[in-house]
Amino acid sequence: MSHVSPLLLRIAALTVFAASLQACTHLLDAVVPDSGYAREVDQPYGEGPRRTLDVYVPTGAKPVPAPILVFYYGGNWRDGDKSIYRFVGQAFASKGIITVVPDYRLYPETRFPGFLEDGAAAVAWARANAARLGGDPDRIYLMGHSAGAYTAAMLALDPRWLDQAGVDRRAVRGLIGLAGPYDFLPLDANTSAIFGAAPDLAATQPVKFVSPDAPPMFLATASWDSTVWPHNVANLTTAARRNGVAVTTVEYPRIGHILLVAALAAPLRWMAPVRDDTVAFIGRTQ
Repeated sequence: MSHVSPLLLRIAALTVFAASLQACTHLLDAVVPDSGYAREVDQPYGEGPRRTLDVYVPTGAKPVPAPILVFYYGGNWRDGDKSIYRFVGQAFASKGIITVVPDYRLYPETRFPGFLEDGAAAVAWARANAARLGGDPDRIYLMGHSAGAYTAAMLALDPRWLDQAGVDRRAVRGLIGLAGPYDFLPLDANTSAIFGAAPDLAATQPVKFVSPDAPPMFLATASWDSTVWPHNVANLTTAARRNGVAVTTVEYPRIGHILLVAALAAPLRWMAPVRDDTVAFIGRTQ
């Protein structure tokens, strides 16, 4: 029997994961309701094709001004496209929350911290356009799934990135992370390509930046997740509590890594109340 290296196995597994996530989200978007929100697509927030975003604005009765949610999708920092996350925009716009879904540069076009710089620029766009959209520039929530949850956490916890984009971090009222990698040292073959050139590896980890002035957190995991290990959420939760930061941690049973975000879609909400729990978190932290 020929020997297959662990690196090749890892790359193969990540390829299968990315393909299955893309297929799942494409199917969900095909059945997403198209009423209750207006969508503005391909809004530029910087230069280049990966620095555009889609925004979903509630229609009909809604709180004025409305909270704003910026959602970063996952994909191992290598894959992803905002066009297949309409189900996320609908999930929250239908509850009166303006939802922004940005694209951002991916590996190999960029490495750490390029995607953080892009993520912060998308927040700056949301604040600058809040009044036009009927939103509150000082009630912004950062949310992400998997690698996107990493970006949301770093922007919420490490003040460097929002400061560089001219955003007052106090405008971020909460962090919502779905199965995020928050404490993943030592690097493996996959993450080394993306983070290995950082001069201070500890400074790439969200868990290192928790402070008493961090925003409240809602951290969700899936009991069948074998992609992002549970210690990531456990360690971030411990750091938050040590610093007196309000944190809610939920583990949803009998679902895996992909279904944790897919459960936001209308046809799959029966599987886990991720949407309702997120909306409740936003409601009590406004």
